[in-house]
Amino acid sequence: MSLTRGSLLVGAALAASSSLHAQQDQVPKMPVTEKRNTFTSSGKTIAVETFQAAGDAARPAVLMLHGADGLSYNTGYRQGARGVAAAGFQVHLVHYLDRTGERRASFATLFQNFMPWMSTVQDALTFASNHPGADAGRIGIIGISLGAALGLAVSSIDPRVKTLVNYFGPLPEGAIATTSRLPPTLVLHGSADPIVPVANAYAVEALLRQQNVPHEVKVYPGQGHGFRGAAEKDAMQRALAFLRRHLTGTDTAPLPMDG
Repeated sequence: MSLTRGSLLVGAALAASSSLHAQQDQVPKMPVTEKRNTFTSSGKTIAVETFQAAGDAARPAVLMLHGADGLSYNTGYRQGARGVAAAGFQVHLVHYLDRTGERRASFATLFQNFMPWMSTVQDALTFASNHPGADAGRIGIIGISLGAALGLAVSSIDPRVKTLVNYFGPLPEGAIATTSRLPPTLVLHGSADPIVPVANAYAVEALLRQQNVPHEVKVYPGQGHGFRGAAEKDAMQRALAFLRRHLTGTDTAPLPMDG
């Protein structure tokens, strides 16, 4: 299995992905509760942090899959999870590296661990489906870098995933079946990404077109492996709008791709 198209950089396994920050002016201000939970995957205990706003109504669930840097060193993932939860989603930040006993992904074991991580993400979908307050029929994934590759692979085989947001992830060739069909997918990538070249975004786009899947692709000029400034804010806005459009049926008008 190759994680990128052509000669792909090994840095995809090692990148720190800190772009999904929740800025106070980007999302509705709703109180968010946080709770640490666990589930079991192939006999291993997997931690998951659940974020959600107050209220009793069932809401769409979103799995957030971090990058290869893991959750020990990067606070941006939790900030992003809070922001998405404040917008009305139940968010589950999955510690999928617990399956292999790692704090961050290692390139030496990346390829052999990819399939076990996929299995753990599928078990996380079951956990989210059964979680109180979740609408099991409306589940999405936000994946960042390595997490985006896992999101692509899992959503190609598991129909429970209704939408996918791909933050600068590599295309996991060999992990996506030729007969698969991806869900509606948003691809966000930087044109100057030195870790996962932007060619991956266009490869994912080509696959989505081939499958005739609703999709949007936004490439940010000059941005690298992680967005900064206006690009970061715009990416969050697009991610939330895409999730609403495909999980709640609101925000039906796509944002301009040249904006």
